[in-house]
Amino acid sequence: MISKKQFNKEIAIIIANAIREDVGDGDHSSLACIPYDATGTAKLLVKDEGIIAGVEFAKQVFDYVDPGLEVDVKIKDGTPVKYGDVCFYVSGSSQSILKAERLVLNAMQRMSAIATKTNAFVKLLEGTGTKILDTRKTTPGIRALEKWAVKIGGGENHRFALYDMIMLKDNHIDFCGGVTKAIETTNEYLEENQLDIKIIVEARNLDEIKEILKTKVVYRILIDNFNYEDTRKAVELIGDTCLTESSGGITLDTIREYAECGVDYISSGALTHSVYNMDLSLKAV
Repeated sequence: MISKKQFNKEIAIIIANAIREDVGDGDHSSLACIPYDATGTAKLLVKDEGIIAGVEFAKQVFDYVDPGLEVDVKIKDGTPVKYGDVCFYVSGSSQSILKAERLVLNAMQRMSAIATKTNAFVKLLEGTGTKILDTRKTTPGIRALEKWAVKIGGGENHRFALYDMIMLKDNHIDFCGGVTKAIETTNEYLEENQLDIKIIVEARNLDEIKEILKTKVVYRILIDNFNYEDTRKAVELIGDTCLTESSGGITLDTIREYAECGVDYISSGALTHSVYNMDLSLKAV
């Protein structure tokens, strides 16, 4: 994953761009009917059940819109919530609260959905030693938020983007002319450019795993779309040579059995691409 400094930069970009998109030259609804100096308080009301996520992000949004806004947090990120819970109160300029409202809600509703789904996977993995990973199957422009939500839900982040980890998938291997050539060429590229980047290689069958293991430079092998029996064989073949990761349509119904095959990680795009927003509201008090 990227550094904390780079991650914070991504969050700052998201906030600035979202406010630009939503506010434009002014929130004319509020400007038209609310006095400039009017003050008030609003509460973040939960109208659903799950794991709340995005409280810390909301604080950053309010601070960006108006540093004078004060946020009183009652429920922290990662906490189970139910209908009627109040996560925080925000007080200050009424115009500023309304200017920030939609970005806060849009982000928290999606982040909470992702955290909730991730937590369901995490609970199914308890006692196995296997960790759940997200993927790059995220909403363009807000990847940092969605990966943050996965962490809040108890999951782990895969690579952030194309630049912080190498993953040689089937197309890379086929375009390059084979798995061994792809790995060797990649290793030469890293040495020539003095890059310290981990290599993950996707394997489509047990023979490819044997070929990958001969190179002895791979950080993790992606055991992609294997059945349970072949996954167990793959884990046994790999042993302690490198880390293992299963992927490919793994669901809440199948994840436990894949974990019991002994893999270190299971990755799922569904953590971020198949969620239903948690119902949240920001209500004036």
